[in-house]
Amino acid sequence: MKLLFDLFPVILFFIAYKLYDIYTATAVAIVAAIAQVFFYYIKHRTVEKMHLITAALILLLGGLTLALNDETFIKWKPTLVNWGFALVFWGSHYIGSKPIIRRMLGEALSLPDAVWARLSMLWITFFIFTGALNLFVAYTFDTDTWVNFKLFGLMGLTLVFLILQGLYLAKYLQDERKESE
Repeated sequence: MKLLFDLFPVILFFIAYKLYDIYTATAVAIVAAIAQVFFYYIKHRTVEKMHLITAALILLLGGLTLALNDETFIKWKPTLVNWGFALVFWGSHYIGSKPIIRRMLGEALSLPDAVWARLSMLWITFFIFTGALNLFVAYTFDTDTWVNFKLFGLMGLTLVFLILQGLYLAKYLQDERKESE
């Protein structure tokens, strides 16, 4: 259910685009992002940083898209989000005591330091790659292809990456189970 809530603006953007056009879809995404932050705050009395960052980028880039009647700005949003994540993941190696991926998953997984560092570098590489791929699709193909890629392509790539990550980590999880027996 949380995944559906997190994808709420993207799904509404996709539906509005298919029914109308990129500008209507952008306006719908702006409203959906604001609503997402508002409803999350009402329910939890806090706001997730990811929702705030996404809403801010949609407001800024979507606003520029609508004000200047130029779809290029909204097409940059996935790239800026992914490259921002890459920067945060990379910076976490130098700020704080451990990489952000370890801070996020350290309670659930016990991995050697070298594996945490490798996992972090894999995520950084993935974020850089998907950001660049988004720009390639945005500038090489028509808007219809980019909208489909934004929802299905990026989500599919993320799913494949998570599966590959799980296969990579399986060895360490099996070693951990053997040690606890």
